[in-house]
Amino acid sequence: MKKANLIRIAVLLLVVFTVGAWWTYHRYVTGARIPANLENYLIQIPTGASFNEVVAQLKEKEWIKEDQLFKVLAEKMNYVKNPMRAGQYEVKPGWNTVQLIRHLRGGKQVPVKVVLTNERLPENVAAKVARFIEADSSDLWELFQDERYLQEIGYTKETLMSLFIPNTYELFWNTTPRAFMERMIREHELFWKKDSRLTKAKALNLTPWEVYTLASIVEKETLQTAEKPKMAGVYLNRLETDMLLQADPTSVFARRDFNTRRVTDYHTKFDSPYNTYIYKGLPPGPISMSSISSIDGVLNSEDHNYVYFCSKGDGTGFHNFAKDLSAHNRNASIYRANLRKRGLR
Repeated sequence: MKKANLIRIAVLLLVVFTVGAWWTYHRYVTGARIPANLENYLIQIPTGASFNEVVAQLKEKEWIKEDQLFKVLAEKMNYVKNPMRAGQYEVKPGWNTVQLIRHLRGGKQVPVKVVLTNERLPENVAAKVARFIEADSSDLWELFQDERYLQEIGYTKETLMSLFIPNTYELFWNTTPRAFMERMIREHELFWKKDSRLTKAKALNLTPWEVYTLASIVEKETLQTAEKPKMAGVYLNRLETDMLLQADPTSVFARRDFNTRRVTDYHTKFDSPYNTYIYKGLPPGPISMSSISSIDGVLNSEDHNYVYFCSKGDGTGFHNFAKDLSAHNRNASIYRANLRKRGLR
């Protein structure tokens, strides 16, 4: 009788243990761990992160409860490394712990979209890119200033801006500064190989960075895409006839006075190689990132005899063009009259 009771107790304990083990396994391993209706299903594992740091981040997100059980399971599934696989990963609602570990172990990252628009300076590019990837803006900026590296890739501090083509690029979150630059070089080469751009630049007797530099001036002179080929034609005519470009945006860039609303002697008489009121030819490099429409505006510039232009002053953003100074002066009078009509003068 006593032996029978012991057997019953042993069986009961075994059942309790089995049920408890099953309940624990189901709740913490095979049961859903990633809740629904989260605002963010992304996890970013930094470069060089330890396994314990990853566990701490998962626990903070409440994607795991029993960290010791998670550690045992992760070890058995060969997820534990030192350092861990870095990157940005997206999880799905309803995933259990096994699915979570399997996904992180597989290393399939969700890319980030790096949006480059009309940034003014290389440091602005560094700051913009750093908003999307792991690398700090100071790390990017340091590479942008590394003259030996720039020489290796065929650029200088002055011409570097011509590398960047405004677009949206998909990159991995843990992309390094050098990997970012390698991607930009590939995109730059692809861009110039398309639509006969290299052939068109050669026909203008300009290098790609010179086209880009002129395009950056056109970019700041007009917001009207339809007008860019004509605007580019004016500057090409000035270059061909050895005239000063006298581009207001270059003198503003020289002074770094980007918030000015009016160009004065403070800008145009400032001694700088970027000031085309003083020095002939193109400035040493772009004065901003240039849009694709401005680059193509230069490459597909209009063949005309205009060497002057003046804003219409009517609020449309368009300009009147002239072949000589007298016609330009008449256009300037129209500009002032339109401003008066609009109560701006």
